[in-house]
Amino acid sequence: MEVGLGQNRTSEIKVHPNYRTRLVLHIRDSLEETVQASAAALDLIKNEQVSAIIGPRSSMQAEFMIKLANKSQVPTITFSATSPFLTSINNPYFVRSTLDDSYQVGAIAAIVKYFGWRQVVAIYVNNELGHGMIPYLYGALQDVEVHPNVISEEASDDQIAKELYKLMTMQTRVFVVHMDSSLGIRVFRKAKEIGMMEEGYVWLATNGMTHMMRHNDHGRSLETVEGVLGVRSLVPESKELEDFRLRWKRKFEKENPTTGDEAELNVFALWAYDSITALAMAAEKSSTNTLGYDNRSVSSNNRTDLGNIGISRYGPSLVKAISDVRFKGLAGEFTLIDGQLESSTFEIINFIGSTEKVIGFWTHSNGLVKANSNKTWERLLQNDMVIWPGKSKVVPRGWESPTKGKKLRVGVPVKGGFLNFIEAQNIDPITNATTPKGYSIDIFEAALKKLPYSVIPQYFAFKSPDDYYNDLVSELSNGKWDTVVGDITIIANRSLLVDFTLPYTESGVSMMVPMRDNENKNTWVFLEPWSLDLWVTTGCFFVLIGFVVWLFEHRVNTDFRGPPHHQIGTSFCFSFSTMVFAHREKLVSNLARFVVVVWCFVVLVLTQSYTANLTSILTVQRFQPEVTNVKELIRKGESVGYQRGTFVYDTLKTQGFQASQLKPFNSSEECDELLSKGTSNGGIAAVFDEVAYLKAILSEYCSKYAMVEPTFNFKTGGFGFAFPKNSHLTRDVSKAILSVTQGDEMQEIQNRWFKDQSQCPDQKTPHSSYRLSLSSFWGLFLIAGIASFLAFLVFVALFLYEHRHMLCDDSEDSM
Repeated sequence: MEVGLGQNRTSEIKVHPNYRTRLVLHIRDSLEETVQASAAALDLIKNEQVSAIIGPRSSMQAEFMIKLANKSQVPTITFSATSPFLTSINNPYFVRSTLDDSYQVGAIAAIVKYFGWRQVVAIYVNNELGHGMIPYLYGALQDVEVHPNVISEEASDDQIAKELYKLMTMQTRVFVVHMDSSLGIRVFRKAKEIGMMEEGYVWLATNGMTHMMRHNDHGRSLETVEGVLGVRSLVPESKELEDFRLRWKRKFEKENPTTGDEAELNVFALWAYDSITALAMAAEKSSTNTLGYDNRSVSSNNRTDLGNIGISRYGPSLVKAISDVRFKGLAGEFTLIDGQLESSTFEIINFIGSTEKVIGFWTHSNGLVKANSNKTWERLLQNDMVIWPGKSKVVPRGWESPTKGKKLRVGVPVKGGFLNFIEAQNIDPITNATTPKGYSIDIFEAALKKLPYSVIPQYFAFKSPDDYYNDLVSELSNGKWDTVVGDITIIANRSLLVDFTLPYTESGVSMMVPMRDNENKNTWVFLEPWSLDLWVTTGCFFVLIGFVVWLFEHRVNTDFRGPPHHQIGTSFCFSFSTMVFAHREKLVSNLARFVVVVWCFVVLVLTQSYTANLTSILTVQRFQPEVTNVKELIRKGESVGYQRGTFVYDTLKTQGFQASQLKPFNSSEECDELLSKGTSNGGIAAVFDEVAYLKAILSEYCSKYAMVEPTFNFKTGGFGFAFPKNSHLTRDVSKAILSVTQGDEMQEIQNRWFKDQSQCPDQKTPHSSYRLSLSSFWGLFLIAGIASFLAFLVFVALFLYEHRHMLCDDSEDSM
């Protein structure tokens, strides 16, 4: 129904008798049709030249009317068009005296997050009303997966049932319903018939539906929605509202004595009353000197009714006056912000039997607040305040195994080796159903047991033509399975297609090489602890220290005098004897004593390091890897191995290996055979694979091979379980994996599938060159050199000072 408002100064009214301006109503019935509403609005503007229009009733009718209002500058006020798509920002003559649907999504999101539900299904009608709120719901539930489900506004009961049966096959049990209340009641009634209003389900009704529930079927519809939670805008009780209800009911029953409960007011009626009140107040405040329309100049090409409608002279001042109106109406405070009613408090309703129980409130500033309390909902669960569908007091988990339809479909790879990770058994040749076992399966099933809900996996085998797991991941992204379980490595290109859980194994690619017996039968093994540069530098410093000591001592110490060969022998003997601290010559010069003390400290560090490293060479480091350098393998053209079907092949090629150098293997036994042969006999010199596989090989052959950190750095995420993008199971299973891997159960699973490696050497220790080089001791030599140099400078200074009289003598003997 569209109501056009004119103005009349002679009509009487009991309320506000002091007002100079009175309103006259011109009523047009839109018959709830969009075209009829547009025609009625055009008639009111063109023929009645109204000053304002109250309407439209629905969001579908509003779009054309808003354009018509802008064109004619006639304020159009709606009390029931709630779509957020309708806005006053770019439509200055559109005024919304009701709350748009975007305001309530905060309350819905707060409820969902409070109860910890991680997935919801949004059931909405396929029109302007339904599509308007959904983007805002997605925004408010950023951490929650939202599944849209659209129902046509002309849907039959059979079509509604078909959609609901489809939802029953899903695991999600939380449904947000946003549509017209009459259609919504049909959805709830059909859901109850097919068993979707039982324990474990959650239903949330939006604002418009919640307000209108008791006005459908004379209130009998409330029994259909028992256990449903609803969000509705708060209408504060007041004496004015109670008086108005009594007057309305008395008048309604007098004119329609058989209607019963239909006389009860709903919030849209109150907003309509407040809208007209606001319009009357605005008309009183604004000047009426500009009443009337200006005729629009019409071009010869535009002879339609739209082309020759006039422009209201009164519209601009009236719409400004409406924006400034502030008062307490029947529905609450009436305040317009940017042409829209300001957001208010929302009630959280629980439908119980034929009653509506207010269990709390929500405001943007305070969030959820318990009813009759300023406290938050912290003890809401403990107090059993909510009755859920099926008259249950237990908070639904929001996720259940489908009672009808398919189980959790799990894809598993068919492997030829490393069966301790996963092995598909008893494969059905028709359905590919299988009963797998292995380390990965045990971890997966242990994680499922940690989930707060029941999940029943059903396994299906998958054999890739080239044993490449990328095919397995692609099938998951195409919807063939609900998850993929196995020794699947988390790498970047796969993460673009699916989501991975947290890893349950170590990450990274490493190298494994054979161990060689390094029993030292070399005659010159005593030279091994130091590198050549360290030997040369140490020898040079022995000579230097011998010379410095001789320089300081030979003039004052008889031990360092005599024939030249004697002085040279004494100096070198003194210097080298400091290695074992056996020098016998007494030092007279303090400078020489200073240099020798510093040098003895350096010699102490060098001898202790030499002894420790030589001991290590002769005992601990007897067994050493045959090769530790990837570049050396490439340079020598050595063959290396990789596990067939893995991404390691491409990694090795990028590092510089030729395809002819790369040999695949399928199992740990085949890997051992290739390594045992060596490159010269058609085998391999090293193996590159992920840490988890190499540890599996070492658990069987730890005495023969060692794991070496390669010189290149290629990180992976380890093994993980794959799920489709945005699956809520990814997060839940990841948390469960943490619980499993950090508990005692993890060690039990590992011992079940891999041999005890406690007796093996620590394979994490990186093997590298064990020789000590000059770079390890250059600081010590620097200290000794600086000490010698400073002592030499002091010696020269003292020498020149003592013989200054000779330097000043010009005779030839002075030199």
